[in-house]
Amino acid sequence: MQRQSGWKLKTKEDIKEIYAFAEGYKDFLDRAKTEREAVRCITGSLGENGFTTDLTKDRAFAVNRGKEVMAYIRGSGDIAEGLNIVVAHLDAPRLDLKQNPLYEDVDLALLRTHYYGGIKKYQWVACPLAIHGVVVKADGATVDICIGEKDDDPVFLIDDLLPHLSRKTQDEKKLADAIDGEKLVLLFGSLPLTGTEREPVKQYVLKMLKDFHDISEDDFITAELEVVPAFKARDVGIDRSMIGAYGQDDRVSAYTLLKAFCGIRDPKRHCLAIFTDKEEIGSEGATGIRSAFLKVFLDDIMAGMGIKADEALVRKVLFRSKALSADVNGAVDPTFQEAHEKQNACYLGRGPCVTKYTGHMGKIGASDASAEYTGEIARLFNKEGVIWQTGELGKIDEGGGGTVAKHLAVYGMDIIDCGAPILTMHSPYELSNKLDIFETYRAFQVFFAA
Repeated sequence: MQRQSGWKLKTKEDIKEIYAFAEGYKDFLDRAKTEREAVRCITGSLGENGFTTDLTKDRAFAVNRGKEVMAYIRGSGDIAEGLNIVVAHLDAPRLDLKQNPLYEDVDLALLRTHYYGGIKKYQWVACPLAIHGVVVKADGATVDICIGEKDDDPVFLIDDLLPHLSRKTQDEKKLADAIDGEKLVLLFGSLPLTGTEREPVKQYVLKMLKDFHDISEDDFITAELEVVPAFKARDVGIDRSMIGAYGQDDRVSAYTLLKAFCGIRDPKRHCLAIFTDKEEIGSEGATGIRSAFLKVFLDDIMAGMGIKADEALVRKVLFRSKALSADVNGAVDPTFQEAHEKQNACYLGRGPCVTKYTGHMGKIGASDASAEYTGEIARLFNKEGVIWQTGELGKIDEGGGGTVAKHLAVYGMDIIDCGAPILTMHSPYELSNKLDIFETYRAFQVFFAA
């Protein structure tokens, strides 16, 4: 385990390799700002690396409703002895457009939103935003939407109250209450449609949507449109050692898992990479890890191997599996160090954090890995020279959080959390360290090969 900066152990050539790896990660972040976009990036890369949707093959994958991917590599051993599994999630905190979002007020066209996941609402005002997603039209056709990412695209904004007028409205409130959820309203347009008396600005916006995107107002009802920061991933620091970007929780794990998995050749144990959805809201729904997709996928994989996969066999395979829950942890914040118990916290630049237990307060909602499995992972990483650390998510009574680990632990498999530490988690612009990203990738590599 690393108790000082991992950069001290790296040569100049190592640092060049780490920085080069980070360039691909930044590109992924810019192309995968929603779970659907992430799935398209992941499946494209899997295809380029010999994976197929033919589940009888040795390298195969399947997609669940465009938002979740499971990929498999056949090992030389008996699948009944279990799998090596790494699971990461693709969703990130954001704002979703409501199903009936568009209205006009004070000569402006506006869009109502509903926030998704745990956000600090005040962080989402007065910053450039983009709209991504899909519209399903009345005839069943789909229209992909992405506005605000190109250099010549317009961006969108949620306005904030000027300090001259905010004393009673905002300043005397608690920080968490300064911005009400219903006030996260997107400014969408201001030009009126000539010759129209009733809601002329709204009507002009609808005309533009119809002319340029073939979308009507009713199409919002059957759409999934996400509002995300319009920022690009950028190097941070004079030494370019860090990365600032939206959605690094948990796309840093998704990218490192993807790169590690694609590089695996001829493993002994069968390997499974899971890129799941809905973690930020409790892994609920048809595309979260709690859905039946995992068992359905394993049924199909074993059928492709000529194995009759009854419920008892699937249950035994999952029970004997070993897994990493690939998710980020909160690094010690230099400005708010008092939120951490620093002896048991993780730090930027010391490699991925292996988190034995999560949860909040008295480990409520936690997955708590056994000492034996924690020791097994520690020995593996130490043997292979992976730079890693351990840590909790803040002081005991400060709050805490959870991951998908507990939802896989119910099958009886060994599982432990392992992922890069980041700063400003769940904000529109999260911060990671390039060394941690690269060592997370190496950690997943050696785990699959074990």
